[in-house]
Formats: sequence, C-alpha cells, structure tokens
Amino acid sequence: MLSSVLRSERAIQVNIQIMRAFFKLRRLIAGVDDLKSELEKLKDQTDQRFQIVFETLDQLLTVESKPKKKIGYTVKEKQKKYGKRAKKQTARG
Repeated sequence: MLSSVLRSERAIQVNIQIMRAFFKLRRLIAGVDDLKSELEKLKDQTDQRFQIVFETLDQLLTVESKPKKKIGYTVKEKQKKYGKRAKKQTARG
C-alpha cells in the first residue's frame, strides 16, 4: 500500500512488482481449477478403462474348478502289499 502512495522511482518499481506477483498468483489459481477439472476427466476415463481390466481379471481368476485329468500311467490290476507282515500272536500267560 505504501509503495502506491510514494512517488519515488523505487516505490513505483516495487508497486509494479507487487502487481505482477498478484497477477501471476491469480493466473496460477485459475490454472489450478483448470488442472483440477482436467484431472477429474482423466480419472473418470482411467476408471472406466481399468474397470474393464478388473472385470476381465476377475473372470480369469474365477475359472470353474474342474477335476484335472491325471497325467501318467495307472495300473488297474490288484497289487500285492509288499513289506507288510502279518502280526504274530503270542500267548502270554
């Protein structure tokens, strides 16, 4: 305020610099609002795109659990039980 009242060259230069600073500040604040709206638009777009990705991932992860085919050779004939002995009964009296 004092720089606008004084008539010296320095006071005039200070007043000009103050006005420029306020002008830049006002322009910056207006730019922030524009930036906010652009970020909101971008957020909406990415949310929609990622929603498709998440739905696809959910479908891939929730595959029906079917019994898997066994791989390899299976014997269908009865096998003897090797290594097992019959228990001996002992008479203790």
